[in-house]
Amino acid sequence: MRLLGLDLGTKTLGISMSDKTKTIVNPYKVLRFKSEDYDTALNEVLKIVKELEVDTVILGLPKNMDGSIGFAGKRSLNFAEMLRQKNIQVILEDERLTTVNAEGIVHQNNDNIKRAKKKIDSIAASLILESYIRKCQNDFTK
Repeated sequence: MRLLGLDLGTKTLGISMSDKTKTIVNPYKVLRFKSEDYDTALNEVLKIVKELEVDTVILGLPKNMDGSIGFAGKRSLNFAEMLRQKNIQVILEDERLTTVNAEGIVHQNNDNIKRAKKKIDSIAASLILESYIRKCQNDFTK
């Protein structure tokens, strides 16, 4: 079984996935949907969960720098609940600065900016998933 990493925005959903050993993470894709059309995003995630045999979704939880939950965090909490209502196990992972870090990775690699913007959300999802895996590494190797 695999882990799926998600970075939810108002119009995009960055997706990453782990290998079956839950040690290697790769960007998977970026879903685009109409502004705040989270039902469409949910349906796409449900298809991916089934196709890739995902057992747990790691959803980025954007927090303010002081740790409080703002609008973006509430959006992720609501999406997590939507997934749970479909019997998907969801773990929320602090995602502060992941998009900034993803942009840094793209710039370090000298990627074409227009092409890179299409990848940033899935790279951010990879950083979210990698953060979770690093914290849980001992549990996965038992």
